[in-house]
Amino acid sequence: MTRRLHELDALRGFAVCGIMVVNTWQHTRDHLKSPGQNAVDWAIYNLLQSRFYPIFSFLFGLSFVLFLRSAAQRTDHPWAALLRRLAVLAVFGAIHWIVNPGEVLLPYAIFGALVLLPVSFFPPPAMVILGGALTIWAVHEGGGMILIPGLFLLGMAAMEHPPPERLLLPAFLVSTVLAVALVYLWTRTFDDPDTFYRGTYPAAGLAAATAYCTGLLLLLRTRLRDPLFAVFTPLGRMALTNYLLSTPIILLSLPLLTADSTRVTGVVLSAVVLALQVVFSRMWLARFRYGPMEWVWRCLTWMERVPNRRIGSERDTHSPVPDPGL
Repeated sequence: MTRRLHELDALRGFAVCGIMVVNTWQHTRDHLKSPGQNAVDWAIYNLLQSRFYPIFSFLFGLSFVLFLRSAAQRTDHPWAALLRRLAVLAVFGAIHWIVNPGEVLLPYAIFGALVLLPVSFFPPPAMVILGGALTIWAVHEGGGMILIPGLFLLGMAAMEHPPPERLLLPAFLVSTVLAVALVYLWTRTFDDPDTFYRGTYPAAGLAAATAYCTGLLLLLRTRLRDPLFAVFTPLGRMALTNYLLSTPIILLSLPLLTADSTRVTGVVLSAVVLALQVVFSRMWLARFRYGPMEWVWRCLTWMERVPNRRIGSERDTHSPVPDPGL
């Protein structure tokens, strides 16, 4: 179980990296009068955009189950604690929405309360059926935020009954081929009203997200395990803090970003910020159990001051208490 928790943190940190690059690119284009399209735009649009928020959504549903299990050991009313947790997230999201309209925290909190909470009483097979149906419907409708509820439910089901590891390689191979085929189909049919289908792009995003996740999990079973954990796990453990910190950095950098028509500056800025966040996260987690915003979120959820500072030999980059994160 401990290994799986670290892998989930690594997946979440990986998603933070992709979201940082995409958000920087989107903010830059939104502030250009005539952005046009270049190679960087094509690469981000077809390889990164709509590939990482599905990962976050799936992991959020999975974390929902983790939190309920943890809360059940602490209180006789775990669902009340979960509602408080979602309410705090909604406040964070509402504040963040003011400077970053369209961000995901507020929808996560709303969908969590409306979908995840009642469905948590369903058996896992029902979660799979309902989650699959909602996801297929959302793809047919063109994707976007309406994908979130279905992915939430699929994440819950995966946590209740984890798929066997032997499926990792087949899932990676199939999703990679499917993602490439769908991107090719999208680019070939986008300008043809007779063959265009709005579900092609979100389907490509889900296929690529699956390929990225299973690919990373496969790499975590190789000699690259330790360096990958060293980079992605701290980012994932402090996903909320790092996600919120990235917004003011992007907004303050807009004059520099919009001055570069190649959009390369945005990619470089994202890489630099992420590298600094890795260093910051590792330094912080060597002294504290939870990231700054994660700690505030936990304190407000439980309506008490939660101990955070590490003591003596507990100083490391792994949390002794499972934290569902985002």
